[in-house]
Amino acid sequence: MAQQRTLGLATATSLVVANMVGSGIYTSLGFQLQGLHSLFAVLMLWVVGGIMALCGSLVYAELGAAFPHNGGEYNFLSKLYSPLVGFLAGWVSAFVGFAAPVAAVSLALGHYLHRATGGQLPALPLSMAVLVLLTVLHAWHTQAGARFQRLSTVVNVLLMLTLIGSSLALQQPQPVPLAPNRTDWQEILGNPAFATNLYWVSYAYTGWNAAAYIAGEIRQPQRLLPRALIIGTLLVMLLYVLLNYAFLRAAPTHALRGQLEVGYIAGGYLFGPGGARWMGLLIAMALLSTMSAMTFAGPRVMAQLGQQVPALLVLGRQNRYGAPTLAVCLQSGIAAVLIAINQFQLVIDLIGFTLAISTSMAVAGVFILRQRPNLQPSFKIWGYPLVPLLYLAGNAWILYYGLLLKWQASLGGLCIIAVGVLIWWLFGRRGTHGN
Repeated sequence: MAQQRTLGLATATSLVVANMVGSGIYTSLGFQLQGLHSLFAVLMLWVVGGIMALCGSLVYAELGAAFPHNGGEYNFLSKLYSPLVGFLAGWVSAFVGFAAPVAAVSLALGHYLHRATGGQLPALPLSMAVLVLLTVLHAWHTQAGARFQRLSTVVNVLLMLTLIGSSLALQQPQPVPLAPNRTDWQEILGNPAFATNLYWVSYAYTGWNAAAYIAGEIRQPQRLLPRALIIGTLLVMLLYVLLNYAFLRAAPTHALRGQLEVGYIAGGYLFGPGGARWMGLLIAMALLSTMSAMTFAGPRVMAQLGQQVPALLVLGRQNRYGAPTLAVCLQSGIAAVLIAINQFQLVIDLIGFTLAISTSMAVAGVFILRQRPNLQPSFKIWGYPLVPLLYLAGNAWILYYGLLLKWQASLGGLCIIAVGVLIWWLFGRRGTHGN
């Protein structure tokens, strides 16, 4: 079925922002403080991650302008490399790029609601209940989901601004040195924990490419898609650095170290116990926005997989309101299994390693695109070839330390790719043609 181009710049940008602003920013700081002692190094994690995300979004803007259709990496790599590579990218995006982050965000949301209700409601059932409600919404109606997405993104950003403003207004904040010394630079350049903690940061920035997954439904995609990717990524990068600075100013590091609900803890120091509970509820609402964004965008990737694997063609079917109902339900079903496993850090490591491979392949594809004279996209990245090379170098650094220090999650990611190859060879070769 041909896609209708009904989504504008506001929805596309809000989708980018909401996909990024989720459990990563509200959960990862405590784990980063376990491996890093320099607060300057912790803040630099978010700067480095933001620069990588911006480099990636610039490249995706050019790729999206050249191939303005749904599917993200699936769409790009099918056309730039081969149908098999494209299918594997779509497979990874569908199962690791969206279902796994939905599970991680849902787990974090459940923990925040658990703390906000004084421990009266158990976290895991809360996570499942919210997942079911969002699945019903996005499996029902595309425009209803889009309207909810715009509203929830506004609430999310306002919450972050409130936290930042409240922390900056503190009369006696915790000391957070912004001028680096020799020890700070040694920790950034010589501590492997800096590279492995980029897993958390890259997870928090996951979603900078979200608008590329719905390019086939955006009006004037050659013009609006690059704007949505770049504006959304720059906005989130600024918010992330400021919000982590705000958390560190509000609460002492010993209270944050190793804790999942850092937003709740910082809220307690900012507003007292009663205020912390309200902050937990508001952060849970913000996480709801992220879950909604991923439940909106991810099934659009699943729906594309049937183009190359006929057995999955049923995932592309839409109901009368334009929603890919079966794909939404399948993604949420996978997320539900991961929620039941309830291993938050393992899920994050799996996401970081596997998506680093997929996005690196897509970014490297811009070099192939530039060699095709028949394709002249309306948007071309600035600073070529430095921008894609910078992104690829950063991801190579992350993957190296990931294989070295987080081999279990890395092996899991490689197994997911191997399963995709098996499905392709069993079902995808018959009746499948290259692009």
